[in-house]
Amino acid sequence: MSEKNREGKRTARERLAVEREKQKAAEKRRRTLIVAAAVVCVLGLAAVIGVLAANSGGSKSSSDASGPVVAPSGATGQGDTAIPVGKDSAKSKLVVWEDFRCPACKAFEDAYRSTIHELTGAGQLKVEYHSVRLIDGNLRGSGSLHAGNAAACAQDAGKFTAYHDVLYENQPEETDDAYANNAKLIELARKVPGLVTDSFKACVDNGTHDGWVDKSHAAFQKAGYSSTPTVLLDGKNLMQDTTMTPAKLKKTVEDANK
Repeated sequence: MSEKNREGKRTARERLAVEREKQKAAEKRRRTLIVAAAVVCVLGLAAVIGVLAANSGGSKSSSDASGPVVAPSGATGQGDTAIPVGKDSAKSKLVVWEDFRCPACKAFEDAYRSTIHELTGAGQLKVEYHSVRLIDGNLRGSGSLHAGNAAACAQDAGKFTAYHDVLYENQPEETDDAYANNAKLIELARKVPGLVTDSFKACVDNGTHDGWVDKSHAAFQKAGYSSTPTVLLDGKNLMQDTTMTPAKLKKTVEDANK
């Protein structure tokens, strides 16, 4: 066999060897992709199951064992699911969906509390507060429910705003379900002069407004909201306005009242 033929066969064998290696590498990549896709699907399914379990496990509907729906004194809004603060004559309305266990809700309150108090006190802003128990569902527990009920009990006593502030000023860590303890809620209520009475304590201990909190939470879900706080100023979502500040809120409300 000539040197030229031998060289040609050797080159052909090398090409075949290279091609086989390419095919092996391609097959390995294909298997890797299949396995990865399978893992992603399993993880995705697990995540979906986890979310469904979190959202259903700790969050009861208004028809569950929380008892009858008893709205607090003066409740307003669709289905009487809101506690109003401010004058009805105010030309601007702030709707707040909140969870007393929610750190972001506390951050909003800490930043905007004094401005909201100023505007409601001046008769320029009306606020509707809706209780949500999102953290109860996500992290398990019942602190959101119990705190929402206690706030409604404070509304019955005509001291909602002061107690509302106390709950945020003393909010426990998100993972600490301290507000599930009614004794803790009553202890904090002592920071509001005249709030702790036999009727208030009975309201808190009996969960008088638990069903109402669940009804408010169901309304939150039905509206398609998914996070707290959800804050709407005259229908516009403040949490989506990256330029919003307490000063801008004040100016917007003052301009609406001119």
